Amino acid sequence: MTTIDKTPVPVAAALPASERPPQEIKRERARAKRKALGAIPSAILIIGSLYCFIPLFWLVSASTKGRDTLFTTNTFIPDGIDGFFRNVAQLGNYQDGAFWTWMGNSVIYAGGGAALSVLVSAAFGYGLAMYEFRGKQVAFGLVLTGMLLPGVVVAIPQYLLMAQLELTNTYFAILFPVMVSPFGMWLCRVFAASSVPRELLDAGRVDGASEFRIFSAIGLRLMAPGLLTVFLLQFVGIWNNFLLPFIMLSDNTKYPLSLGLYSMMRGSDTEEAIIPTLVISGSLVATIPLIIIFIWLQKYMRINFGGGLKG
Repeated sequence: MTTIDKTPVPVAAALPASERPPQEIKRERARAKRKALGAIPSAILIIGSLYCFIPLFWLVSASTKGRDTLFTTNTFIPDGIDGFFRNVAQLGNYQDGAFWTWMGNSVIYAGGGAALSVLVSAAFGYGLAMYEFRGKQVAFGLVLTGMLLPGVVVAIPQYLLMAQLELTNTYFAILFPVMVSPFGMWLCRVFAASSVPRELLDAGRVDGASEFRIFSAIGLRLMAPGLLTVFLLQFVGIWNNFLLPFIMLSDNTKYPLSLGLYSMMRGSDTEEAIIPTLVISGSLVATIPLIIIFIWLQKYMRINFGGGLKG
């Protein structure tokens, strides 16, 4: 018995191009065009990723170099992990462990400043979103204006204020200015308006809870993903801040990492041969806390923005 193959054959595709229907040819050309255009965003993303990755790869590779090989060999070819640990050991011995003092100062400035900024931003954003009061729109307009001002514009006024309070060259000279974040206030206001139901606040008032109790027990909990986002953005911004510590601090024991590494680049002539390798290794070590905290809080940022879109 002969078996008949019932597999359908695409007749239009099997025909020569000159005999195929014009509609089929147009559809194929349109599909090929869409496929070609769809590859453009992928190519742009790949180029952008390489643009961001190449400096990081250079930093990792250069941190393994010694003083004799940093400028005499190909910097993109690492010398080995032992070179990195050797540089870190020398970095720890620089000026009796000044680098680790700067690291601790950066943790204080970034962690403490971000936490204080979250509290101020949460209170302001919650109040602006949940209450009606005279001057509300003016306050919100001032926040938007603050978002448009670059940091260099307010740096000198901040220094003069700290000088009048006799707080320059102290930890408070860094912590006080970073407490107020216009972007954090705006973000908390948007998130509170979309995630805190007014019915819960009314229910708390009916139960006799004070406004502070409602804010701390209901508002802060519902705003938690947004507050974590503000904390992350503030932490990264304060960690990388250079201008404010540069004008506020003169005691190198209070320097953050950004200013400390800059002072290493301006080392004495006797240390000039070793300083570049230490600065490069210190820059790599300085990125580790940022990577850790970003990975830790990244999922909360996704939840925050997703919730905001849903709201």
